[in-house]
Amino acid sequence: MTFQPLDSDFYGFTTRLEPHEQEALSTVRTYLAENVADRVTDLWEAAEFPHDLIRPLMATGVGTWAWEETRPRENSAVFRGFLALELSRVDASISTFLGVTEGLAMGSIGVCGSAAQRAEWLPRLATGEIVGAFGLTEPLSGSDSARGLTTTATRDGDHWVLNGQKRWIGNATFSDITIIWAKDTADNQVKGFIVPTSTPGYVATKIERKTSLRIVQNADITLTNVRIPDSLKLENANSFADTAKVLRLTRAGVAWSSVGVAIGAYEAALEYARERIQFGKPIAAHQLIQDLLAKCLANITASIALCVRVSEMHDEDAQRDEHSALAKSFCTSRMRETVAWSREILGGNGIVLDYRVARFFADAEALYSYEGTREMNTLIVGRSITGKAAFV
Repeated sequence: MTFQPLDSDFYGFTTRLEPHEQEALSTVRTYLAENVADRVTDLWEAAEFPHDLIRPLMATGVGTWAWEETRPRENSAVFRGFLALELSRVDASISTFLGVTEGLAMGSIGVCGSAAQRAEWLPRLATGEIVGAFGLTEPLSGSDSARGLTTTATRDGDHWVLNGQKRWIGNATFSDITIIWAKDTADNQVKGFIVPTSTPGYVATKIERKTSLRIVQNADITLTNVRIPDSLKLENANSFADTAKVLRLTRAGVAWSSVGVAIGAYEAALEYARERIQFGKPIAAHQLIQDLLAKCLANITASIALCVRVSEMHDEDAQRDEHSALAKSFCTSRMRETVAWSREILGGNGIVLDYRVARFFADAEALYSYEGTREMNTLIVGRSITGKAAFV
């Protein structure tokens, strides 16, 4: 099978991937086109998650590539970024599901887990045998998680007792394990824990009435004297600096996903513009529409270039917090412009789900805010530029 870059990959970045990476990318693209694309609009409207897709989706290998315990072959962070892009150009919620279980949950274990913890949990998560979630954000602590975390962990013999609340936790209504970040009452340092959701005292309640990422099942979590063995404490998660190592990886992943959302909206708008007749010709033949399409494509191309380089830096072990923060901030801002221009091309039909753009338009708002708001990410970059922290 000859690999075909997307038309929206205007400079052909994917032609630089290894042949086995291109083949894997094609496999995922085909699966999404045949099994996901036609379902997501109805699922989005109903705010329902397609549980039947978990195992088949994971069988394409999308969750296997990042870690030594699960990857079938060596691969690049650039390739893994394009996987996130492919998922998001079809649906941001499905991409977020994978980003939570493969990026955040597996990332926490991959970065902070012991060899035994990695061997036990990563393969099960990668195949979809179990689903993971990631519990950091709290009702009163989002951007200030490094200082404002109120969930506590208290050592009691060979167990830990967790108490507190978490909010906006994706997958948490049906996850089998949730990574919970809590402050150790002994030293006030943030620690990470693998918490089976069947543990007494763990309660997850779905957040209703969302207008973005409606397929994603976000939850409020209450932890009441949740008692877990010391073997489920992440061995190398002993301060918020360790948490930040996980977020650095996933923040770059959100940048890639935001490019996918922009492409999804752009492709839908381009299809509409070619078919919609006004003044006796397709609106794609009008100058103002072509201007909007060209601006969309420029945003997409610039964002891909930034994402490619930040992922190359990851492979070179040169990526720092400010690099992933700049990528996330820039790409989500350009995404927001692109989905707005795409909606504009459709006129009144841009607010109707049938034409797909409305879904991308709404979902973009969640990506713009999670994994660090634009403002917080610019402050991370600003600290690097000036040497001065301006967070408080």
